[in-house]
Amino acid sequence: MRPGPAAPLSRTRHGSGEGRVIRTSHVLDDPILAALRGNHAHLAETSGLAARYPADVSLFSALADRSDARAWADLAAMAGPSATVVLAGDPPTPPPDWTITALLDGVQMIGAGVEPASDPEAEVLGPADVPEILDLVARTEPGPYLPRTIEMGRYLGIRRDGALIAMAGERMRPPGWTEVSAVCTDPAYRGQGLAGRLIRAVAEGILARGETPFLHAAASNTNAVRLYEKLGFTLRRQLTIALMRTPDAPAGSAPA
Repeated sequence: MRPGPAAPLSRTRHGSGEGRVIRTSHVLDDPILAALRGNHAHLAETSGLAARYPADVSLFSALADRSDARAWADLAAMAGPSATVVLAGDPPTPPPDWTITALLDGVQMIGAGVEPASDPEAEVLGPADVPEILDLVARTEPGPYLPRTIEMGRYLGIRRDGALIAMAGERMRPPGWTEVSAVCTDPAYRGQGLAGRLIRAVAEGILARGETPFLHAAASNTNAVRLYEKLGFTLRRQLTIALMRTPDAPAGSAPA
């Protein structure tokens, strides 16, 4: 049985806290940390209260407790000085020696209503396809894709005359869930329904494992959000994608 969405808030009605709103935990509240501690533990780099993907896999990082200065220090030590890291969720409040370089409004959507369907044209992409994947991503800008991102999950592509012209795949895998990501189509082939076909094909593999698809999208990308809603995704929450730079190296410090 597939897990369904949990309400992010609940109410308690006992003692002096009657009617008080409290936040309940859900694995998708911090899918990065959940994935790094679960299905992607083999990819995880960890230090104290911080975890991240290798820099050539993904820029996503996570903190066990964002209110703890030690967690920020652990992440800074692991990433190195003046490094870019990405956190997702509530807007972060980093220590003053960190720099927030961009805050992007996003949405998290769950695909409990997606109808899975295999696609005869979809082929599994592998390491040998990475140069073509990176070229397609550079032309379509679905979001960051690095040389080893393909290790995060199963990616499918469609070709025309031997050239890769559309793709979609799996990224974060918190327990019970898999993120659909890197959905993109060459501009010359848009309007043919390729993205929808690939999303359903990716969802088929996710559902076959007894997991539920979910995804993240820029809130401003209304065309993509409408497509996802048409395919059966529903909004779970709004969130912030924060791009940040770790503290600079102290003046006079020796290079690593």
